[in-house]
Amino acid sequence: MNGLDPILHQPTRLTVLAFLSGCQEAEFSVVRDYCQVSDSVLSKTASGLETAGYLRARKGYVGKRPRTWLSATQQGRTLLAAHLAALQQMAAAAEAAGAAAGTGPAGTGPDGSGNAG
Repeated sequence: MNGLDPILHQPTRLTVLAFLSGCQEAEFSVVRDYCQVSDSVLSKTASGLETAGYLRARKGYVGKRPRTWLSATQQGRTLLAAHLAALQQMAAAAEAAGAAAGTGPAGTGPDGSGNAG
């Protein structure tokens, strides 16, 4: 699919991995709040990304309270970078194709007159 990663095509997975790529590790609740999803949605998303090797989940305790920390794996970071590069390449190609079509913004002609040519 044009170099796009099918796993990262889903917006929540992309957002989770992009967030984690900016830090060493983040507590589950911080990721959940940033992504604006429920615990169950993040849990399912993280589980799928972990199974695919894109992130790692670490469980532990703070005092007597259980906590989960999430981190992007090196593979996840590499695949995210490739996915974002493919998106940028696709956008640049589409922009160039639009410019080559010879119409300016809002349907104006190349000279801005409203004439197609």
